[in-house]
Amino acid sequence: MRERNVKLVMLLLLENLIPITAFAVEPIHIGNQRELFVDKYLIDHMDGVELRLQKPVPREVVIVHDAPWEGNSCGYHTIFRDGDLYRMYYKSAVQVLKGEPKPHGVLACYAESSDGIHWKKPNLGLFAFNGSKENNIIWDGPGAHDFTPFRDPNPNCKPDAKYKAVGNAGGVGNGLLAFKSADAIHWSRLQDKPIITKGLFDSQNLAFWDSQRNEYRVYVRDVVDGRRDIRTATSKDFIHWSDPVFLEYPGAPPEQLYTNQIIPYYRAPHLFLGFPTRYLDRGWSESMRALPGLEHRRRRSEVSSREGTALTDGLFMSSRDGRTFHRWREAFLRPGLRMKDNWVYGDNYQNWGLVETKSMFDDSPNDLSIYATESYWTNPGSHLRRFTLRVDGFVSVHAGGDVGEFTTPVMTFSGERLSVNFSTSVAGSLRVEIQNADGRPIKGFTLADCPPQFGDSLKHTINWNSGTSVGQIAGQPVRLRFVMQDADLYSLQFIR
Repeated sequence: MRERNVKLVMLLLLENLIPITAFAVEPIHIGNQRELFVDKYLIDHMDGVELRLQKPVPREVVIVHDAPWEGNSCGYHTIFRDGDLYRMYYKSAVQVLKGEPKPHGVLACYAESSDGIHWKKPNLGLFAFNGSKENNIIWDGPGAHDFTPFRDPNPNCKPDAKYKAVGNAGGVGNGLLAFKSADAIHWSRLQDKPIITKGLFDSQNLAFWDSQRNEYRVYVRDVVDGRRDIRTATSKDFIHWSDPVFLEYPGAPPEQLYTNQIIPYYRAPHLFLGFPTRYLDRGWSESMRALPGLEHRRRRSEVSSREGTALTDGLFMSSRDGRTFHRWREAFLRPGLRMKDNWVYGDNYQNWGLVETKSMFDDSPNDLSIYATESYWTNPGSHLRRFTLRVDGFVSVHAGGDVGEFTTPVMTFSGERLSVNFSTSVAGSLRVEIQNADGRPIKGFTLADCPPQFGDSLKHTINWNSGTSVGQIAGQPVRLRFVMQDADLYSLQFIR
């Protein structure tokens, strides 16, 4: 009898300790912000599911850089939507083989579109080329190498600096120049001297307003331990900047990163998404000789050995603080099964900026469009190709043909309904259970209470037998349990 009483007391103590232990960890407060599964922030335990990096779908070539003032090495494309207009900025440059004369220096050019798919090069009449101003050159001089504009949403922004840009100081000393414009077309320097001098800056550098932290942020190119890498700094006024520091990539191998293409995700601006270019010189081998364009590759090597044997592709990474990034080791954008124009150093540079564009299907929601270079140095004029993803569709929690599941850490939310961006097969499904902080199902929100959810939607509302409302448990520490089969989950949000 005494032994039975001791066991009963111990059981009661353990039962009482469970919630204390659970509450010892501070809950994640997600409120009603959208959360993407680009990292393991919302994953506490997985069984039979995986985080799967999605792959952009190649679409059409949207622009060919074939004007006399453009060339075969145009790049560093910046694209953003500005009201009903899509704006594109890019460097115009030419690479030549050994013994060939270079026709012109680096220029910054401009194009625009009404849909993000069909682009035109307007005659701006700003800078002369070969005696004529009938061209789309938007800047000529220091800064043109990587002239990278953005529209400034800072509420304290002055009207004449509604648009800002940064660019490599080039011939006026080492550093990053700042520019301003009232209309995104006519530009002038914000000040004569560079705003930042710590860095190498020999790639596309960029800046933007961080609306979540009320500060400007810049990302610039530098070198660490002989390896191309990225620094970041912050500013309140775009003139005075903190000391630039290198990014950190826990768990990722050291790699050569050319561009960074980091941007706050417009649907979840607390998240920074990056699309850096990976550079790798693989040297001469039978595999290298089997790649497209061997003769041209050999001729490029006469200029510099790396010009013939280095390759570039696109990566993906994400951050919640702007400095520490989860960088995927696998490629986001591969060169692909191509017979030409996509397997050389300079191809697959992703643009800076994410825009929504109309789907090719009339009854589908908008796509996310990204753009990437091709035919770098292999044709008289280089190309820019469009790629598409579903909205939020960078990474998914993926379940195959067998049932899998995952649970979130303890969190609190605000809102009345749970909305998910998900996709299933016709036989697939997703179910959601809401648990207490100690992992016990909440009455009315158990797995048995949730009918199988299936379909393909950017904003599907989860329903239980009692309905869709979760407002009665808003603000309480809870866990979510997702049970999935042949399904992908891209994002979630508690909505009002």
